[in-house]
Amino acid sequence: MARQLHHRGPRAGGPFVAINCSSIPSSLIESELFGYVDGAFTGGRRGGAAGRLEQANGGTLFLDEIGDMPLELQTRLLRVLQERSISRIGGSELIAIDISLVCATHRDLRQLLADGRFREDLFYRINGLRIELPALRERSDLDELIEQFLAREGAAGAVPRLSEAALAALHGYRWPGNIRQLQHVLHLAAVLAEGEPCITPEHLPAEILVSSGGETPRQAAAPHGLPSLRQSEAELIRTSMRVAGGNISEVARRIGVSRQTLYRKLKKYGQ
Repeated sequence: MARQLHHRGPRAGGPFVAINCSSIPSSLIESELFGYVDGAFTGGRRGGAAGRLEQANGGTLFLDEIGDMPLELQTRLLRVLQERSISRIGGSELIAIDISLVCATHRDLRQLLADGRFREDLFYRINGLRIELPALRERSDLDELIEQFLAREGAAGAVPRLSEAALAALHGYRWPGNIRQLQHVLHLAAVLAEGEPCITPEHLPAEILVSSGGETPRQAAAPHGLPSLRQSEAELIRTSMRVAGGNISEVARRIGVSRQTLYRKLKKYGQ
């Protein structure tokens, strides 16, 4: 949605720069947003670095999860929005910027205001056009989304279709993780079902089957009481290793972890 607002807005010809305020340590958010000059702090890049605000000049800055932005940084962001200029950390030069700002959050900002965890003046400064996106469980296009994500998984080859039982299980789940969770579940299912005619319930996480009232074949077959989540992960890694011919880099890419993490998991599951 943020990208569409950018592409359809007056600064569509400029850059689109996104930053997730909840995924970056609070000690680093300021340098990410404002950049820094050479010598501003130990370990900084030689010559300094431009921040996301500067990079977004002439385009759109998307602040995802702005409700998680530290209070002290909210104050500085408000000043930037009012003055339309920034200065890098450790520097005094003012740099004029012209940006569109798009913000997103899953938090109740009015409750954060009441709790003193979000600045009221910043809230009213960014609270312009508001778009509330429905949760996945409230949407009517689940089938279309499933088809779209499976098509992406099949970009390099054929992807098994969903069995009726698997599709029913997906429809019966409430999806607390929304779109990202759906995408991850389908990615894992496609990997586990590679070489088979269709994706069945046994390729889906146990929590989806339990929530939808179905059986949990992995849980029922778990040896020595091994929790179903661990067994699912072990099965995914084992299948991916077989499909990739033992290529560690390829397996790590397929399941979305680093090589170091994959090595740890291989040791953990005795593979």
